Amino acid sequence: MKIGFIGLGNMAKAMIGGMLQKELVDRCDIIGSARTRETMENVRDFYGIGIRDSNTAVAEEAKILILAVKPQFFQTVIEEIRAVVADDTLVISIAAGKTMAWIGQAFGREIKLVRCMPNTPALVGEGCTGVCVNSRVSQEEIAMSLKLMESFGRASLVPESLMDAFGAVSGSSPAFVFMFIEAMADAAVAAGMPRAQAYAFAGQAVYGSAKLVLESGKHPGELKDMVCSPGGTTIQGVRVLEEKGMRGAVMDALQAVVEQTRKL
Repeated sequence: MKIGFIGLGNMAKAMIGGMLQKELVDRCDIIGSARTRETMENVRDFYGIGIRDSNTAVAEEAKILILAVKPQFFQTVIEEIRAVVADDTLVISIAAGKTMAWIGQAFGREIKLVRCMPNTPALVGEGCTGVCVNSRVSQEEIAMSLKLMESFGRASLVPESLMDAFGAVSGSSPAFVFMFIEAMADAAVAAGMPRAQAYAFAGQAVYGSAKLVLESGKHPGELKDMVCSPGGTTIQGVRVLEEKGMRGAVMDALQAVVEQTRKL
């Protein structure tokens, strides 16, 4: 079974790496194309996959076709390949903002379509991917799609109506987390800590905290309360964050992401 990638950027490489690491597919069964020869050759040399000289060649050969190009290039790519995509090909889109209805209209017919929204932590095997499907996708194909997405992190089926919200809370939020880590490290540096050590400690604190949320099953508020001793130091930091409007700022940021996604 050939899995084809149109687009070989960071997200495609994360997906390829996860599939190969979990041994879900052989290298010889993955093919790809990209805008530049240099990109294709770099990915081929690093992962050992096959490359093709055109998007249409990938679309003709693949039984699972992953469209891993940016949303602004979707119309052009689909116009290029739609005539050669077979009716039984499973098409997987990872483009933000492009609904299944929009993609189906661009193809000019109903296709087997899976819409996914992975995030950048997939690059280290800790991604979070929302998945929705149309009515032509079988239960077996749904299971296969989830298995592929779980090769580089967690994956869950969600209704398409929640995909924009999922993209905000999972897809865009790593940027906000990186800013939080950077700010904590800056504060540690201001207190005298070497910067490399500050980044390591701040990053590990966020990683460990997230793992505790996922594995303990406890409400984040309960976990926060566990850290805040009466009359202690942490509650004073919490007080400052509340005074500065941290919660409202985060909620406003994610709402802005959702609104922008709907304009794509």
